[in-house]
Amino acid sequence: MKMMTSSMLKLAAAAVLLCSCQRVTPTSAFQANYSVQPKTAVSSRSALFAKQLTQRQLQFWEDVEEGLVGIESFYAKQGYSMDRIKTFCKRARGDLPLPEPASAGHQPSEEHIDGLTASAFWDAAADVSNFPWAAELEANAGVIIEEFQQKLLQTSNDDSSLFSGDSAWQSNVMGTGWSAFRLQRLGVWNVKNCASFPKTYDLLRDLNIPLAVRGVCFARQTPGSGVAPHSDGRNFILTSHLGLKVPEGCWIKVGEEERSWEEGKLTTLDTSFEHSTGNPTDSDRHVLIIDFWHPDLTTAERAGLEFIYDLRNKFESGEIPFRQPKAKPQEYQNDEEEEGQGLAGLWKALTGGRE
Repeated sequence: MKMMTSSMLKLAAAAVLLCSCQRVTPTSAFQANYSVQPKTAVSSRSALFAKQLTQRQLQFWEDVEEGLVGIESFYAKQGYSMDRIKTFCKRARGDLPLPEPASAGHQPSEEHIDGLTASAFWDAAADVSNFPWAAELEANAGVIIEEFQQKLLQTSNDDSSLFSGDSAWQSNVMGTGWSAFRLQRLGVWNVKNCASFPKTYDLLRDLNIPLAVRGVCFARQTPGSGVAPHSDGRNFILTSHLGLKVPEGCWIKVGEEERSWEEGKLTTLDTSFEHSTGNPTDSDRHVLIIDFWHPDLTTAERAGLEFIYDLRNKFESGEIPFRQPKAKPQEYQNDEEEEGQGLAGLWKALTGGRE
Protein backbone atom coordinates (compact mmCIF):
# COMPACT_ATOMS: atom_id res chain seq x y z
CA MET A 1 0.00 0.00 0.00
CA LYS A 2 1.45 3.41 -0.96
CA MET A 3 1.54 5.73 2.02
CA MET A 4 2.38 9.39 2.34
CA THR A 5 4.46 10.71 5.22
CA SER A 6 2.61 12.02 8.25
CA SER A 7 3.69 15.58 7.45
CA MET A 8 2.31 15.30 3.91
CA LEU A 9 -1.00 13.96 5.22
CA LYS A 10 -1.29 16.80 7.69
CA LEU A 11 -0.42 19.35 5.01
CA ALA A 12 -3.16 18.05 2.72
CA ALA A 13 -5.72 18.05 5.52
CA ALA A 14 -4.61 21.45 6.79
CA ALA A 15 -5.03 22.99 3.34
CA VAL A 16 -8.67 21.93 3.31
CA LEU A 17 -9.13 22.96 6.95
CA LEU A 18 -7.98 26.53 6.28
CA CYS A 19 -10.44 26.84 3.42
CA SER A 20 -13.46 25.39 5.16
CA CYS A 21 -13.55 26.11 8.88
CA GLN A 22 -13.92 29.34 10.73
CA ARG A 23 -16.55 28.17 13.19
CA VAL A 24 -17.84 27.02 16.92
CA THR A 25 -16.69 25.10 20.09
CA PRO A 26 -18.50 21.88 20.97
CA THR A 27 -17.75 20.06 24.18
CA SER A 28 -18.89 16.64 23.01
CA ALA A 29 -17.37 14.68 20.18
CA PHE A 30 -19.27 12.67 17.65
CA GLN A 31 -22.68 12.85 19.26
CA ALA A 32 -24.05 15.38 16.80
CA ASN A 33 -25.92 14.73 13.58
CA TYR A 34 -26.26 17.52 11.07
CA SER A 35 -29.45 16.02 9.70
CA VAL A 36 -32.41 16.52 12.00
CA GLN A 37 -33.88 13.06 11.48
CA PRO A 38 -31.86 9.87 10.85
CA LYS A 39 -32.13 8.85 7.21
CA THR A 40 -31.84 5.14 7.93
CA ALA A 41 -33.07 2.72 10.56
CA VAL A 42 -30.86 3.02 13.62
CA SER A 43 -30.59 1.38 17.01
CA SER A 44 -32.66 2.87 19.82
CA ARG A 45 -29.45 4.13 21.38
CA SER A 46 -28.40 5.95 18.21
CA ALA A 47 -31.90 7.34 17.70
CA LEU A 48 -31.86 8.70 21.25
CA PHE A 49 -28.64 10.61 20.74
CA ALA A 50 -29.69 11.83 17.29
CA LYS A 51 -32.32 13.92 19.08
CA GLN A 52 -29.83 15.41 21.52
CA LEU A 53 -28.46 17.91 19.02
CA THR A 54 -26.83 21.19 19.93
CA GLN A 55 -26.08 24.07 17.61
CA ARG A 56 -22.38 23.53 18.18
CA GLN A 57 -22.59 19.86 17.26
CA LEU A 58 -24.53 20.68 14.11
CA GLN A 59 -21.86 23.25 13.29
CA PHE A 60 -19.10 20.68 13.77
CA TRP A 61 -20.63 18.13 11.41
CA GLU A 62 -21.39 20.73 8.77
CA ASP A 63 -17.74 21.74 8.82
CA VAL A 64 -16.65 18.10 8.67
CA GLU A 65 -18.83 17.50 5.62
CA GLU A 66 -17.54 20.59 3.84
CA GLY A 67 -13.92 19.80 4.60
CA LEU A 68 -14.12 16.20 3.46
CA VAL A 69 -15.38 17.32 0.04
CA GLY A 70 -12.00 18.93 -0.66
CA ILE A 71 -10.03 15.97 0.66
CA GLU A 72 -12.09 13.52 -1.37
CA SER A 73 -11.55 15.58 -4.52
CA PHE A 74 -7.78 15.68 -3.92
CA TYR A 75 -7.40 11.93 -3.41
CA ALA A 76 -9.94 10.86 -6.04
CA LYS A 77 -7.41 11.93 -8.66
CA GLN A 78 -5.05 9.31 -7.18
CA GLY A 79 -7.68 6.59 -7.28
CA TYR A 80 -8.59 6.60 -3.58
CA SER A 81 -12.12 6.21 -2.19
CA MET A 82 -13.50 7.97 0.88
CA ASP A 83 -16.56 5.73 1.21
CA ARG A 84 -15.46 4.23 4.54
CA ILE A 85 -14.88 7.70 5.99
CA LYS A 86 -18.39 8.74 4.93
CA THR A 87 -19.78 5.68 6.67
CA PHE A 88 -17.66 6.51 9.73
CA CYS A 89 -19.25 9.96 9.89
CA LYS A 90 -22.78 8.60 9.54
CA ARG A 91 -22.27 6.14 12.37
CA ALA A 92 -20.49 8.67 14.59
CA ARG A 93 -23.36 11.12 14.12
CA GLY A 94 -25.88 8.45 15.07
CA ASP A 95 -27.31 7.71 11.61
CA LEU A 96 -26.16 4.08 11.68
CA PRO A 97 -26.28 1.40 14.40
CA LEU A 98 -23.22 0.32 16.33
CA PRO A 99 -20.87 -2.07 14.48
CA GLU A 100 -20.95 -5.75 15.26
CA PRO A 101 -18.02 -7.19 17.28
CA ALA A 102 -15.47 -9.05 15.16
CA SER A 103 -14.84 -11.72 17.81
CA ALA A 104 -15.06 -12.42 21.52
CA GLY A 105 -13.92 -9.45 23.58
CA HIS A 106 -14.24 -6.97 20.71
CA GLN A 107 -16.15 -3.83 21.74
CA PRO A 108 -16.16 -1.37 18.82
CA SER A 109 -17.79 2.03 19.26
CA GLU A 110 -19.52 4.59 17.04
CA GLU A 111 -16.04 5.70 15.96
CA HIS A 112 -15.41 2.77 13.66
CA ILE A 113 -13.99 2.12 10.20
CA ASP A 114 -15.55 -0.87 8.46
CA GLY A 115 -13.42 -3.63 7.00
CA LEU A 116 -10.25 -3.26 9.07
CA THR A 117 -8.46 -6.40 10.27
CA ALA A 118 -9.45 -7.03 13.89
CA SER A 119 -6.93 -8.83 16.09
CA ALA A 120 -6.42 -8.47 19.82
CA PHE A 121 -2.61 -8.73 19.53
CA TRP A 122 -0.29 -8.05 16.58
CA ASP A 123 3.30 -9.23 16.04
CA ALA A 124 4.45 -5.87 14.72
CA ALA A 125 8.22 -6.47 14.71
CA ALA A 126 7.82 -9.55 12.49
CA ASP A 127 5.42 -7.86 10.06
CA VAL A 128 7.66 -5.63 7.97
CA SER A 129 5.03 -4.91 5.32
CA ASN A 130 2.53 -3.45 7.78
CA PHE A 131 4.96 -2.09 10.39
CA PRO A 132 8.25 -1.22 8.65
CA TRP A 133 9.43 0.78 11.67
CA ALA A 134 8.80 -1.81 14.42
CA ALA A 135 11.87 -4.05 14.11
CA GLU A 136 14.18 -1.05 14.01
CA LEU A 137 12.50 0.39 17.10
CA GLU A 138 13.14 -2.85 18.97
CA ALA A 139 16.75 -2.89 17.72
CA ASN A 140 17.26 0.57 19.24
CA ALA A 141 15.21 -0.02 22.38
CA GLY A 142 18.38 0.11 24.49
CA VAL A 143 18.75 3.81 23.65
CA ILE A 144 15.28 4.56 24.98
CA ILE A 145 15.68 2.35 28.06
CA GLU A 146 19.03 3.91 29.01
CA GLU A 147 17.74 7.46 28.61
CA PHE A 148 14.59 6.64 30.58
CA GLN A 149 16.52 5.03 33.43
CA GLN A 150 18.82 8.03 33.65
CA LYS A 151 15.83 10.33 33.93
CA LEU A 152 14.35 8.20 36.70
CA LEU A 153 17.63 8.41 38.62
CA GLN A 154 17.59 12.19 38.29
CA THR A 155 14.18 12.32 39.92
CA SER A 156 15.48 10.21 42.82
CA ASN A 157 13.09 7.83 44.56
CA ASP A 158 10.08 10.08 44.02
CA ASP A 159 9.16 10.39 40.34
CA SER A 160 5.97 12.33 41.00
CA SER A 161 7.55 15.24 39.13
CA LEU A 162 7.89 13.05 36.04
CA PHE A 163 4.57 11.22 36.07
CA SER A 164 1.14 12.70 36.57
CA GLY A 165 -2.40 11.66 35.77
CA ASP A 166 -4.13 13.28 32.81
CA SER A 167 -7.50 13.97 34.35
CA ALA A 168 -10.05 12.84 36.89
CA TRP A 169 -11.86 11.08 34.06
CA GLN A 170 -8.74 9.12 33.20
CA SER A 171 -8.24 8.11 36.81
CA ASN A 172 -11.73 6.64 36.83
CA VAL A 173 -10.91 4.54 33.79
CA MET A 174 -7.23 3.80 34.27
CA GLY A 175 -7.11 3.66 38.05
CA THR A 176 -5.03 5.81 40.37
CA GLY A 177 -1.98 3.58 39.91
CA TRP A 178 -1.57 4.53 36.23
CA SER A 179 0.12 7.76 35.17
CA ALA A 180 1.86 9.12 32.10
CA PHE A 181 4.61 11.46 30.92
CA ARG A 182 3.61 12.65 27.47
CA LEU A 183 5.93 13.28 24.55
CA GLN A 184 3.18 13.79 21.98
CA ARG A 185 -0.54 14.31 22.28
CA LEU A 186 -3.19 14.93 19.63
CA GLY A 187 -0.54 15.29 16.94
CA VAL A 188 1.52 17.90 18.82
CA TRP A 189 4.94 17.18 20.31
CA ASN A 190 5.45 18.54 23.82
CA VAL A 191 8.65 20.52 23.33
CA LYS A 192 9.47 20.76 27.03
CA ASN A 193 8.93 17.06 27.71
CA CYS A 194 10.78 15.97 24.56
CA ALA A 195 13.77 18.03 25.68
CA SER A 196 14.07 15.64 28.63
CA PHE A 197 14.29 12.67 26.23
CA PRO A 198 16.15 13.98 23.14
CA LYS A 199 17.42 10.58 21.99
CA THR A 200 13.99 9.00 22.27
CA TYR A 201 12.41 11.92 20.43
CA ASP A 202 14.95 11.80 17.60
CA LEU A 203 14.56 8.04 17.21
CA LEU A 204 10.77 8.19 17.05
CA ARG A 205 10.87 10.98 14.49
CA ASP A 206 13.48 9.22 12.34
CA LEU A 207 11.43 6.01 12.21
CA ASN A 208 8.53 7.85 10.57
CA ILE A 209 5.92 5.98 12.60
CA PRO A 210 2.40 6.86 11.37
CA LEU A 211 1.41 8.34 14.73
CA ALA A 212 -2.30 8.70 15.36
CA VAL A 213 -4.36 11.16 17.37
CA ARG A 214 -3.72 9.86 20.90
CA GLY A 215 0.06 10.16 20.75
CA VAL A 216 3.15 8.93 22.62
CA CYS A 217 3.84 8.67 26.34
CA PHE A 218 5.87 6.92 29.00
CA ALA A 219 3.44 5.08 31.28
CA ARG A 220 3.91 3.92 34.84
CA GLN A 221 1.82 1.41 36.75
CA THR A 222 2.52 1.36 40.47
CA PRO A 223 2.83 -1.79 42.61
CA GLY A 224 -0.43 -3.52 43.47
CA SER A 225 -2.45 -1.54 40.92
CA GLY A 226 -4.25 -2.39 37.72
CA VAL A 227 -6.34 -0.99 34.92
CA ALA A 228 -9.92 -2.25 34.93
CA PRO A 229 -11.31 -3.95 31.81
CA HIS A 230 -12.39 -1.36 29.24
CA SER A 231 -12.42 -0.67 25.50
CA ASP A 232 -11.35 2.49 23.71
CA GLY A 233 -13.78 1.62 20.93
CA ARG A 234 -11.80 3.08 18.01
CA ASN A 235 -10.63 0.26 15.76
CA PHE A 236 -8.57 2.43 13.41
CA ILE A 237 -5.81 3.08 15.96
CA LEU A 238 -3.38 0.41 17.13
CA THR A 239 -1.14 0.71 20.18
CA SER A 240 2.37 -0.58 20.84
CA HIS A 241 3.89 -0.85 24.32
CA LEU A 242 7.68 -0.95 24.40
CA GLY A 243 8.73 -2.67 27.62
CA LEU A 244 11.17 -0.51 29.62
CA LYS A 245 11.03 -1.93 33.13
CA VAL A 246 8.77 -4.94 33.59
CA PRO A 247 8.83 -6.79 36.92
CA GLU A 248 8.04 -10.49 36.61
CA GLY A 249 4.34 -11.11 37.17
CA CYS A 250 2.97 -8.04 35.39
CA TRP A 251 0.30 -8.85 32.83
CA ILE A 252 -1.94 -7.43 30.13
CA LYS A 253 -5.14 -9.06 28.89
CA VAL A 254 -6.67 -8.15 25.52
CA GLY A 255 -9.85 -9.88 24.46
CA GLU A 256 -9.52 -13.40 25.85
CA GLU A 257 -5.71 -13.62 25.73
CA GLU A 258 -3.34 -12.70 28.55
CA ARG A 259 0.34 -11.89 28.03
CA SER A 260 3.18 -10.07 29.73
CA TRP A 261 5.50 -7.38 28.43
CA GLU A 262 9.15 -8.00 27.63
CA GLU A 263 11.81 -5.38 28.14
CA GLY A 264 13.08 -4.05 24.83
CA LYS A 265 10.23 -5.67 22.89
CA LEU A 266 6.92 -4.39 21.51
CA THR A 267 3.55 -5.61 22.69
CA THR A 268 1.06 -4.40 20.07
CA LEU A 269 -2.69 -4.44 20.60
CA ASP A 270 -6.02 -3.24 19.28
CA THR A 271 -7.62 -1.27 22.10
CA SER A 272 -11.11 -1.62 20.59
CA PHE A 273 -10.92 -5.04 22.28
CA GLU A 274 -11.63 -5.07 26.00
CA HIS A 275 -8.30 -4.86 27.76
CA SER A 276 -6.94 -4.67 31.29
CA THR A 277 -3.59 -4.76 33.07
CA GLY A 278 -2.18 -5.71 36.44
CA ASN A 279 0.99 -5.15 38.44
CA PRO A 280 0.90 -7.54 41.42
CA THR A 281 4.60 -6.91 42.20
CA ASP A 282 6.33 -4.52 44.61
CA SER A 283 7.98 -2.45 41.84
CA ASP A 284 6.81 0.06 39.24
CA ARG A 285 6.16 -1.14 35.71
CA HIS A 286 7.18 1.22 32.88
CA VAL A 287 6.40 1.08 29.16
CA LEU A 288 6.55 3.50 26.25
CA ILE A 289 3.11 3.72 24.61
CA ILE A 290 2.85 4.60 20.92
CA ASP A 291 -0.51 5.04 19.15
CA PHE A 292 -0.51 4.76 15.36
CA TRP A 293 -2.90 4.37 12.44
CA HIS A 294 -4.17 0.91 11.53
CA PRO A 295 -2.16 -0.37 8.52
CA ASP A 296 -5.34 -1.24 6.57
CA LEU A 297 -6.24 2.45 6.28
CA THR A 298 -5.49 4.05 2.93
CA THR A 299 -3.60 7.31 2.57
CA ALA A 300 -6.87 9.10 1.84
CA GLU A 301 -8.61 7.62 4.88
CA ARG A 302 -5.79 8.67 7.17
CA ALA A 303 -5.98 12.18 5.76
CA GLY A 304 -9.72 12.24 6.34
CA LEU A 305 -9.42 11.06 9.94
CA GLU A 306 -6.60 13.51 10.64
CA PHE A 307 -8.78 16.32 9.31
CA ILE A 308 -11.78 15.28 11.42
CA TYR A 309 -9.82 14.96 14.66
CA ASP A 310 -7.77 18.09 14.04
CA LEU A 311 -11.01 19.98 13.49
CA ARG A 312 -12.44 18.47 16.67
CA ASN A 313 -9.41 19.67 18.62
CA LYS A 314 -9.80 23.17 17.20
CA PHE A 315 -13.47 23.21 18.15
CA GLU A 316 -12.72 22.03 21.67
CA SER A 317 -9.88 24.52 22.20
CA GLY A 318 -12.00 27.46 21.01
CA GLU A 319 -9.97 28.18 17.89
CA ILE A 320 -13.06 27.92 15.70
CA PRO A 321 -15.45 30.84 16.32
CA PHE A 322 -19.20 30.49 16.47
CA ARG A 323 -21.53 30.64 13.51
CA GLN A 324 -25.15 29.62 13.28
CA PRO A 325 -25.49 26.14 11.76
CA LYS A 326 -27.33 25.84 8.49
CA ALA A 327 -29.59 23.15 9.94
CA LYS A 328 -31.85 23.90 12.89
CA PRO A 329 -31.75 21.41 15.79
CA GLN A 330 -35.08 19.86 16.77
CA GLU A 331 -33.96 19.44 20.31
CA TYR A 332 -30.82 20.24 22.19
CA GLN A 333 -29.84 20.22 25.79
CA ASN A 334 -27.47 22.28 27.91
CA ASP A 335 -23.89 21.52 26.85
CA GLU A 336 -22.64 21.27 30.41
CA GLU A 337 -25.22 18.55 31.06
CA GLU A 338 -23.96 16.49 28.12
CA GLU A 339 -20.35 16.06 29.13
CA GLY A 340 -19.58 12.58 30.37
CA GLN A 341 -22.91 11.12 29.19
CA GLY A 342 -23.07 8.52 26.46
CA LEU A 343 -21.46 9.59 23.21
CA ALA A 344 -20.72 12.98 24.72
CA GLY A 345 -18.05 11.35 26.84
CA LEU A 346 -16.15 10.41 23.70
CA TRP A 347 -15.24 14.04 23.14
CA LYS A 348 -13.11 14.09 26.27
CA ALA A 349 -12.17 10.44 25.92
CA LEU A 350 -10.25 11.13 22.74
CA THR A 351 -7.98 13.57 24.54
CA GLY A 352 -6.95 11.01 27.18
CA GLY A 353 -4.16 8.43 27.09
CA ARG A 354 -4.83 4.75 27.44
CA GLU A 355 -3.13 1.50 28.14
